[in-house]
Amino acid sequence: MNQNDPPTEHILACLSSSPSNAKIVRTAATMAKAFGGTFTALYVRTPDSDQMGKEDRRRLQQHIRMAEQAGADISTIYGDDIPQQIAEFARISGITKIVLGRSSVHRRHFWSGPSLTEKLTLTAPNLDIYIIPDASAENGYDSGRKLFTRPLLPSVRDLLITAGILSGITLIGFFFLQLDFARYNIIMLYMLGVLFTAWFTSGYTCGVLGSVASVALYNFFLTEPRLTFHAYDPGYQVTFALMLTSAIITCALTTRLKDHAKMSAQAAFRTKILFDTNQLLQRAKSEEEILSQTASQLMKLLNRSLIVYPEQNGGLGAEQIFSVDGETAQNIFSAPEERDAANWTFANKKRSGAGTDSYPDAKGLYLALRTGGGVFGVIGIDLSEKPLDAFENSVLLSILGEGALAIENRRNALEKEQATVQAKNEELRANLLRTISHDLRTPLTSISGNASNLLSNGETLDTETRNKICTDIFDDAQWLIGLVENLLSITRIEDGRMNLQISPQLMDEMIEEALHHVNRKSCEHTITTQYGDEILLVNVDARLIMQVVVNLVDNAIKYTPVGSVIQISAYRKDHQVVVEVADNGPGIPDHAKAQVFEMFYTGQSRIADSHRSLGLGLPLCRAILTAHGGTLTLRDNIPNGSVFSFALPQSEVNIHE
Repeated sequence: MNQNDPPTEHILACLSSSPSNAKIVRTAATMAKAFGGTFTALYVRTPDSDQMGKEDRRRLQQHIRMAEQAGADISTIYGDDIPQQIAEFARISGITKIVLGRSSVHRRHFWSGPSLTEKLTLTAPNLDIYIIPDASAENGYDSGRKLFTRPLLPSVRDLLITAGILSGITLIGFFFLQLDFARYNIIMLYMLGVLFTAWFTSGYTCGVLGSVASVALYNFFLTEPRLTFHAYDPGYQVTFALMLTSAIITCALTTRLKDHAKMSAQAAFRTKILFDTNQLLQRAKSEEEILSQTASQLMKLLNRSLIVYPEQNGGLGAEQIFSVDGETAQNIFSAPEERDAANWTFANKKRSGAGTDSYPDAKGLYLALRTGGGVFGVIGIDLSEKPLDAFENSVLLSILGEGALAIENRRNALEKEQATVQAKNEELRANLLRTISHDLRTPLTSISGNASNLLSNGETLDTETRNKICTDIFDDAQWLIGLVENLLSITRIEDGRMNLQISPQLMDEMIEEALHHVNRKSCEHTITTQYGDEILLVNVDARLIMQVVVNLVDNAIKYTPVGSVIQISAYRKDHQVVVEVADNGPGIPDHAKAQVFEMFYTGQSRIADSHRSLGLGLPLCRAILTAHGGTLTLRDNIPNGSVFSFALPQSEVNIHE
């Protein structure tokens, strides 16, 4: 079978506390591996599961761990009709094969009800059922017996409640006789008493006792002759029998309804815990918060104290205790064997501590918070009072898996982010090197060639030619100086090493001063300025803001044809001073507007003197303005051209007389 093909077989092993269940789990795991299918281990939790014996509970936990280590998905469902629950789970989950023990296959007596296999065959005829020999039957273990039953002796409280209800019903019965009510009303009254008894007491015992006592009390106190167990009417014998049967059935149904209501409430609570855990982990901002939320949800679910050891530098870091009752947890987890068990779990990626073969004397159960990517920590659970039941174990593993996955996803996201930043830096570095190696060659070659020409032929050249060569050398050198200044400035700003010399400045004065330092080719363009009548005062570093203006104007000069008009305007708007540099050149295409502020982006245009810009001017302007709390934007100039504008917070004008 191709490894990429989805598995076609889904093997189900039913978990129980029978000693032979270990063989069933191993056989199911082997079958799943042989068929290349998936493996699920199912435990059906009945209303009597809470009464399971200590040894049975220990074996059940061992079988669950064995299935988990074999790669099974552990599932727990509720119900008292085990065959029906297995069949329904198999139908919903797409199970194709079920592995059972032999002891549950045959009937014990001819009057026994259908066996588990017979019921499964009737309810799910498409399933393949595999029977595994049950050696435990030969060793005296009755796997067909009920492994856990309710206590037969009721509590004193339940007996008092039963006695009180029946006494009250009998007194009301006397009152009904005085009112000459029909006797079936009194019978229904005792049926109501049985319902109350089953509802307010635990188990079946008091309900059955109440059913028998109801018949006896009705016969003794409310039928003729009174105060005897005889009855004149022969039909009363049938009435008593029907009354007893109805009362017992009513008691059983009421008790079962209570059990189902209790299990449904528990399932709803644990489902809510799982849902809340998923939501909380998605909102967690750090690994510490993920571990804290995971431990808090486990504490809500189990109502037990926990200890969390986060992974740190390849080992376990400082622990954090989540206590239900204060100092008790400190005493439980402070023993040396507790930390040793946690270290063993971290190293071996297996559970240890209470109820396991590793460090069984520890009071806590230690589980690794792990995925295939590694172990992210260890969580210890206090088991000094009682062990976990099967359903708690199943939900516990789900929450641990959610926590481990959240940490792994966060680490992957951080690694991806770091890789993206590193790739971006590498891209910037490569762009810089490529641009320097190609685009700086032109001015350097020009400087070198012109200087060589002057050295070789300086005496033979006329004055005009020499001045032209010197001017070209000067322009190329200025271009290189501007490049270096831009590189140094943007590097200092992004590294936070640029110290701003803030002082109140007039915007129009800074613009006029900046125009004295723009590109020499500005004489080939028409540059105009426009200011409002108001005083435009801002708190800025004048040298840097002048550099912004110079870069914007030089940018307009480089990328517009000779004779273009460049207009600089400044005005006040909503407590801000706005400066606009507009040109009537060819403009910037829409697809390039989002990239013009990126470093080393130059688009497809070439500047007039054939030098390609390094694409540092606009990113530097944005960085300078951001450091001043300002903004830089780009829009189209109607009908053609571009408008670069920046806004800075306005400063208050103080007039001193």
